[in-house]
Amino acid sequence: MSNQSTTKPPVWFWIISVIALIWNAMGVDQYLGQAYKTERWKSALTDEQLEIILNFPSWLTAAFAIAVFAGALGSLGLLLRKKWAYSLLVLSLIAVIVQMGYILSQGHADNMAMTISIIVFSLLLVWFSKKSLSKGWIS
Repeated sequence: MSNQSTTKPPVWFWIISVIALIWNAMGVDQYLGQAYKTERWKSALTDEQLEIILNFPSWLTAAFAIAVFAGALGSLGLLLRKKWAYSLLVLSLIAVIVQMGYILSQGHADNMAMTISIIVFSLLLVWFSKKSLSKGWIS
């Protein structure tokens, strides 16, 4: 009796999954800094950036929270080799597109490279988790 969950993932699966978790943990840290308006978070911003962020609509902050927490849990799911990782990473991607789409449409992307990197990394994680499902590395 063959079970796909016994398919051993390659070493690079673990490396990518750990990098994904670290990346998303940094996003959670950013979100918590913004949500609690910590001194460390505020000190990394110009007065203009701070004013813009403090005036973001609440639904955008909710999209940010969904993006980072779903991404972190999805990355953890990869490490645990659970198929629900894919669903959470898709949810994270949708929230990233909503969040970054708004930021780009309003001309607030001060660091265009980072904004695009976040979108691309989210897309790659969805692709990676889908591939991991099809290979039987997660189930």
